[in-house]
Amino acid sequence: MSPEDRKKRLRELQTELVRLRTMIKAGGAIENPARVSELRKTIARILTIENEPSPSTKEEKKEAKQEEKKKERKKKA
Repeated sequence: MSPEDRKKRLRELQTELVRLRTMIKAGGAIENPARVSELRKTIARILTIENEPSPSTKEEKKEAKQEEKKKERKKKA
């Protein structure tokens, strides 16, 4: 799933969750109460994927740490 598709899906799920919560607050009965929990979990999964660093970012951080260690060693010597 591309980032654009994830963002679109995230907006759809959030809209549905708001609609369901509004129905519950208004005192109405919803067809599937477990759907609220399902939506929350799905939204969390999408946000988790969005917030994961890309593989290139992980490598860059690793390289930066290695360079810092090298600089520290040089300063000590």
